[in-house]
Amino acid sequence: MGDPRALAERAEIEQEIAGHTICEQLRRTADRFPDAPAYSDRSGDGWTTLTYAQARRRVLAIASGFAALGLGRGEAVALMMVNRTEHVLADLGAVHAGGLACSIYATFASEQIAFAARDVGAKIAVLGGAAELARWLPILGELPGLRKVIVLSPLAGDERYAGLGDLLMSWDEFLALGERELAADPGAAEARAAAVGADDVLTVLYTSGTTGNPKGVPLTHANICFEVTTSVRLTGLPDHGSQISYLTYAHIAERVLSMYIPLFKVYHVHFCPDLAELGTVLGQVKPLFFFGVPRVWEKMMARLQALLATQPEEQQEKVRAAMAAGLAHVEACQSGGTPSAEVAAAYEQADAALLSIIRAMIGFENALWLASAAAPMPPEVQRFFAGLGMRVVDVYGMTETSGAFTGNSTEDYKLGTVGRRLPGVEVRIAEDGEILTRSPANTAGYLGRPEATADLIDGDGWLHTGDVGSIDEDGYVRIVDRKKELIITAGGENISPANTEGLLKEHPLIGQALTYGDRRPYCVAILTLDGEVAPAWATARGITFSSLADLAGHPDVLKEVEAAVAAANDRLARVQQVKRWRLLPVEWTAESAELTPSLKLKRRVVHARYADIIEEMYQS
Repeated sequence: MGDPRALAERAEIEQEIAGHTICEQLRRTADRFPDAPAYSDRSGDGWTTLTYAQARRRVLAIASGFAALGLGRGEAVALMMVNRTEHVLADLGAVHAGGLACSIYATFASEQIAFAARDVGAKIAVLGGAAELARWLPILGELPGLRKVIVLSPLAGDERYAGLGDLLMSWDEFLALGERELAADPGAAEARAAAVGADDVLTVLYTSGTTGNPKGVPLTHANICFEVTTSVRLTGLPDHGSQISYLTYAHIAERVLSMYIPLFKVYHVHFCPDLAELGTVLGQVKPLFFFGVPRVWEKMMARLQALLATQPEEQQEKVRAAMAAGLAHVEACQSGGTPSAEVAAAYEQADAALLSIIRAMIGFENALWLASAAAPMPPEVQRFFAGLGMRVVDVYGMTETSGAFTGNSTEDYKLGTVGRRLPGVEVRIAEDGEILTRSPANTAGYLGRPEATADLIDGDGWLHTGDVGSIDEDGYVRIVDRKKELIITAGGENISPANTEGLLKEHPLIGQALTYGDRRPYCVAILTLDGEVAPAWATARGITFSSLADLAGHPDVLKEVEAAVAAANDRLARVQQVKRWRLLPVEWTAESAELTPSLKLKRRVVHARYADIIEEMYQS
């Protein structure tokens, strides 16, 4: 028996989106708002923009080009490029041609790319340029079903490409083909788009995973239309507004937020293909809402803290006092609460004098909804931004659920939780503590993996998340840890490594942390420095160094990290405390393989790579 309220909401949403497709939604938006700005790419100091009418016509030309290249109904186009207008248009073009789109992580190794391309049955690949093509070159011989490789950026004469012959095609050549086909028979393109059904697969995304081959997750138009509708109800955001796309489209969150929702809300998407330029783009765009994985918020906080540390002590004290007022106000407004007159007055004064100025300085003056997901948001980071009057709330979801299925809104939130269930979604806790969910946004299962699908979705339709959590009396969900990542010590105690790691990372010097202790008598930790904060911290203290590795061995740095570990231990039960730790001379990144493309720890990779260090901590 289901949740009556959730089922009533579900019936209402399903009636609203019955038979709806992304193709139909783009047509409606382009017809109603033809001159509304849709997509902008940076061009010098300005932007190059397509309107929704221009974007749809380009999509139909691209769809015509794919059809001319032989893309059949339900066949896949693989995409690998940075966030740019062409990525969205190629994606939507594949769908309008009757096919499906599959964005592949640019950080995948060649063998992972080959696996995904074979698994999804890619017939055409669209790549950004030489860097992406270099990842595909070693595996093209393993993909006999691949008919064409289209490359956006011009390729200089290179003998490596000589043997590709007709397999390789430039984006300009492809667009010209599509334009000719569309001009010759525009009705054919419209007919192909109109023939796409709600139950057709819209996209297949590959879970980046922490070990083994990634799993393909097919998501239909119906899945995504339900997810968009329920997410829009959660956020309460108005129509029309600016936003930034900067996270990979191989990640479900970015797809929903900056590829699909804009088609429903008529948003103007600005692309930021280089994360190093995000601060500049934020200042230019001043987005209506902003989503970042925890590491993005951590980096932003670290930069602001480093900037604050350069100010005179008197100014620092003013900022600290203002932020105390901001934090008190945000905390008082939790769960629909009303702050006292004293708290409200202190916040209004602090906001007018300082906090609003800081928010404007970093580009968040217009932001109505700020969110994080993909990994636990460290409480200290959430409190820091709350101090600026910013409610950076957590949402929770998976690729397999088409994105978020619980979330906090700006008006209905509780810090430290991932919010309540979204409208039309059922959530419950299994007897072993696992979080289960059921809704029309859930995938039907993994591509070609019946056994994995059986583990994912039970006979009653409940999707098993693999996360352990709880639901409080107000309906807010808390995540404890991944079910398979809980540490069980030699003494039989269950420990959440993510909780300990979050406390360790509260110190700005510590960039990444991994806690280990499964079947061991105590817990140990492997730590890395933050590559941006550590150099600034050292310079401010007159410490000379030549590299991050140099800093990792400096006595003053080690002393500070030791204090950070001690501070974290003070907030942990004895059995959870870190007894030994080591600071590595390197950073962990997706490229170095310790992190997934969505910046989650690959625990097994770290365990294997640093097994000697872990063992030494237990022997010493």
